[in-house]
Formats: sequence, structure tokens, C-alpha cells
Amino acid sequence: MLNRHDRDVLVVGAGPNGLAAAVTLARAGRTVVLVEEKAVPGGCLVSGDVTLPGFLHDMGAAIHPFATTSPFFRSLGTAFDVDWLFPDVSVAHPLDDGTAGIIARDPEETIAALGRDGPAYRRFMGPFIRSFETCLEDILHPLHPPRHPALLFALIIRSILPVTRLAPCLFKTPMARALIAGLGAHSILPLEHPLSAVFALTMGASCHQPGWPVPKGGAGTVTDVLCRILKDAGGTIVTQTPVRTADDCRDRGHVFFDLTPRQIIPVLGDRLPPSYRKRFSQYRYGPGVFKLDWALDGPIPWRAPACTRSCTVHLGGTLPEIARAERDVWRGRHPDSPFVILTQPGILDTSRAPRGRQTAWAYCHVPNGSTADMTERIERQVERFAPGFRRRILARHAMNTAALERFNANLVGGDVAGGAQDFRQLPTRSMPLHRPYALPVPGMYICSASAPPGAGIHGMGGYNAARSFLETSPNEDQSP
Repeated sequence: MLNRHDRDVLVVGAGPNGLAAAVTLARAGRTVVLVEEKAVPGGCLVSGDVTLPGFLHDMGAAIHPFATTSPFFRSLGTAFDVDWLFPDVSVAHPLDDGTAGIIARDPEETIAALGRDGPAYRRFMGPFIRSFETCLEDILHPLHPPRHPALLFALIIRSILPVTRLAPCLFKTPMARALIAGLGAHSILPLEHPLSAVFALTMGASCHQPGWPVPKGGAGTVTDVLCRILKDAGGTIVTQTPVRTADDCRDRGHVFFDLTPRQIIPVLGDRLPPSYRKRFSQYRYGPGVFKLDWALDGPIPWRAPACTRSCTVHLGGTLPEIARAERDVWRGRHPDSPFVILTQPGILDTSRAPRGRQTAWAYCHVPNGSTADMTERIERQVERFAPGFRRRILARHAMNTAALERFNANLVGGDVAGGAQDFRQLPTRSMPLHRPYALPVPGMYICSASAPPGAGIHGMGGYNAARSFLETSPNEDQSP
């Protein structure tokens, strides 16, 4: 029998993974208290009017490729009643000649738009478009025997070359190569790194199944729904409550940390064995980002009409240009022409701005801890493909890496991925293979993006940690 103390769970940090852990544990019958240092829960999944009144901006994540396919979100059933808005085109990628490549939700439209590279795209991406949710089960449930080994093997074989070698082998046109480069850059790795192609293939397949939606009313609505589900399950949320030391966790049967290794070290102090303190102190954070939010007096004046069909636009030009920019960042340099990821949710969600106006945000990668102001370079890239863009700007809000870390302490040095996503850290992140979530302190667990499977608004770090705990703990009163 479990006593009351054994049931008591404290979740530290109310980002997407902390919320996922808290919801999963509460729905399994545990008594859960979720504590958050900030005034509002959500971590990077919040919205605010940081430019002008009436203009709603997503402070962190804006596009959600795993919104309807994440096993955590799917486990919530109809309770997860977010109103998702899907553009017909998941990603647009303009070039200097005034054209733009697209990856539409409809694979056939994408294949047709790629012209002579369409058949190659079909051969490369086809199996994963048809079986994306199946493949995602293995990607988001790492460190277990694969449920679908043949499909996972096919993914590995197709992405064995880095993007800089894979794209020229697969495709003949600069447009198709640029599309793959933009997808690969979501890895926040140099495109010469072998893992860049895994990200390109996974992100590409997600463009079709399910697509890249935005939540109506801003990212904060996702947090609102998760908080409601947690409260309905009996959980409690306490904000403006920092956890600084192990004493702040006293009298709790179990504690889950939605924190990165840097924050866990001072909390646990000497309770953390020396080998883990060394492991956590040597944990490597990846490049940071510089982010801009704009209030605009109208839609962005894209030269390529296809860019008006997508909430996500990749700006960086050709494969060689994007590869150069991402390589510079990993070498500690600030690219003069950075690769920019831009979102324009207002093309679907008119609730984000006053009538006739729009919001947009964009970011580029920079060296970790950078203090450089990348405003001019980012806006130059937008203007390159949308002449007259600057004249549309009513107000802007900039966040360098230090501002991002003040906004969310988990964004160490501006790293939005919870740590570098290379061979050394991607499989197990900050934890050893044999215990990916349980810390070497009785009753303590890590459930952040610094635990498997890593970054992304899918909640799987928290969900996997909670399920792992529940599977090894007495299960009375647990819901199915």
C-alpha cells in the first residue's frame, strides 16, 4: 500500500515537459503540486503583448509540428481541446529569383511543385509520410527496443549522409536542396553533421502528417488547456515559487525537475554524487538564438506569392548559404547573412492583431551567450525576400540570449533546445543510458528537454519520465 507521503509529487518548473509530467501523474492518481518560479506557467509556451497593445506574440514556440501526433497529447483525448489552425503549406522557402519552394500538407502538391525533383522527393520521403505517426513512436520513446525496427532502420539508412552531401545526391535543383537545408537547420547543428539529415527527414515528414499548425489565440492557449486538465485531475499549480535548494523540496515523496543540469546542481548540492555533479557540470549547451517580434501594419509583402500560404517561412537562400551560416555559429561567429526562421500566424489567426494588422516573429542562431544585436541582419534577410517589409513595422521587440535566459532560466545562453543535439548528447541527453530519468537521489527525477527525447513542444520528456516512474511504482488508483 502507498501511504500519503509516497503519493505526494512535486513537479518543479511549469514548462511543457513539467506540465506533461504533472498531468500524467495526476491522471494516474498521484497528488501533484506543480511549482513555477515565474508569475505564469508555461515556460516557452506563453503569449504576450510585448510590442503594442492588441498585438499578441508567442514568446517562445509558435509552430507545433507534433501538436496532434505526440503520444502525450494524444493520451489526453478530447480534453486537449486546442483549436489548431493548419495552413495548406507547412513551410515556404523563397530564393532570390522571386520563386519559393513549398512543402505542402498534400504530398502530391509538394511533388508537383518540385518539378524534376518531385520523383526523388517521393522516393526519399514517401515511406515516412505514410507512416509518420508510427515512426514517431520510436523517435519520441528512445532507449527502448524499437516497436517498428524496419521503419526506423529505413530512416537511419536514408539519413546516413549529412545534409550538405545528401541534398546534392538526391536533388538537382537549388530549390529542392534549399528546402532540405532549411529543414536540417532545425537541428541547430552544422549541416555537415550527420544528424542534420535525421532532423531534415523527420521535420519534412511532419510537414505532411500532420502539418505545422498554430493554436488559435496564441501558444498560451495550449498552456491554459494543460493547466485546466491538471486542475481537473486534482493537481495544484503554485506560481512565483522558486526552488533553490533541496530544503524547498522537503516533505515530498517524489520530485520531478523540469530543469536543465545547470539548475539541478545547486538545488541538490551535496546530495548529488560527485560523478553526477561532474556529468552535469560538463553538460554542453548548444548555440543560442536572437529573437525579434514585430507589430506590422499589414501582411509581409513577399515577392514570392507562395510565402503568403504558410505560417512558417525559412529565410537564408541556397544550401551553401545556409550551411555557411550554421557553420559560422558553431565556430563562435555571427553570420552576416544568418539563416532565419520566421512565423506569421496572422495569415490564419486574426485574433493576434487589430483588424488589418499582423504580428510576426523571427529568430536566427547565434553563439551561446552572444550579446550581439542581430536586428539589422535579420531584417535585412526579410527585406531581401519581401521588399518594403521595414515600412510595415510599427514596433519591434528584441531578445538576445541574455534576455531569453532571464525570460526562462532553462534557456541557458539562449539555447532553446535544452542542450547540444549531437551524437554525444542526443540519445540520453544529460543522463546515463541505464537510468534516463531517475536521478541518483531517492525520489528525484529529471523530466526536461535535457532528458530524452530532447527538444520540441511534444511534452515527451515529462510524459516519458512520469510513465517510467509509474511503471516501476505501486500502481493502485492509477487510471488507464
